[in-house]
Amino acid sequence: MNVIVSNKYKTLLANLDIDVIKNLSGVYTVEDLSFQFKNFFFNKMILDITALENYEDINTIQRLSVAIDMSKVILLLDDSPKVNSPVYLSQLVSMGIYNFTKNVDAITFLMNNPNTYKDVASFHQLNMDSNMNNNYKSGNYEEDSSLMSQRVLGIKNITEHAGATTLAYLLKAHVEELYRVRAVEIDKHDFDFFNDNSLESVNNYELQNYLDRNSDSEVILVDMGENNLEQYCTDMIYLIEPGIVQLNRLIREDNRIFKNLQGKKIVLNRSVLSPNDVSDFERESGSKVFYNMPNVDDKDTNNKEIRNLLIALGFTRFSDENKSSFGIFH
Repeated sequence: MNVIVSNKYKTLLANLDIDVIKNLSGVYTVEDLSFQFKNFFFNKMILDITALENYEDINTIQRLSVAIDMSKVILLLDDSPKVNSPVYLSQLVSMGIYNFTKNVDAITFLMNNPNTYKDVASFHQLNMDSNMNNNYKSGNYEEDSSLMSQRVLGIKNITEHAGATTLAYLLKAHVEELYRVRAVEIDKHDFDFFNDNSLESVNNYELQNYLDRNSDSEVILVDMGENNLEQYCTDMIYLIEPGIVQLNRLIREDNRIFKNLQGKKIVLNRSVLSPNDVSDFERESGSKVFYNMPNVDDKDTNNKEIRNLLIALGFTRFSDENKSSFGIFH
């Protein structure tokens, strides 16, 4: 069943031919919506952006993406120039928000055919730099540095020793070619063994301070360790090493684990699974695999698989290929 949160477009959304279990109308803060849906199961949320207080501030959307699983949200944009500006749309894509449209008729299509990055790549600006700011200012907007939001990517092992520390190191080694990036691990000191002084270790109470100290970085990679600090991240990937022993141990420890991971970015790490094996894994676990990462050489700082994972995560400075139009806007 689905939920609708509406305001300006209440009448239009009321005419959708979909099953609705809950319907809210009005203007809500991020905290309001988080409270309403924290323990409420739904298939899709159709969110009229005007129902969100202070929605023209991209930081509001960023806070929403921390509070609610945005892979389950279809965002109906309004016609305001700011929301439809290149900067705003690019930031949606940067946060992994792909299902947005101005066309109410496209909502039903998106429910059954959710967008991938390829579908919205044309909105993603490869260089969030002064040229973009100048274009933004030419539309009679004041330059707003808050629109250039920092990406904090959390990496968490779901099966034991699934490789979060090594993957964080490899991601940093690749990302630093094109972005200002930092990497930190929480409550451990495994980074010490990479002999890289730029890698840092903090305890869980120090993470906010670390993020504040590195606010000038475009990207921060966080090896979560055993902590549940997803609220500090703009995006998360969850690592599973798909060996028989690891999976059986995982299920015995928590038989609801894959239900809890629904809608999240699952990366099969150190995987030897073929595409057919991955399909079997998805069917048996009832989950969706975001990326199937094979064993990689941790000394290789120009690895195709690592780059492809970064592109899938929206780090498009690595590639400007395969741009596509986003037809539901037309």
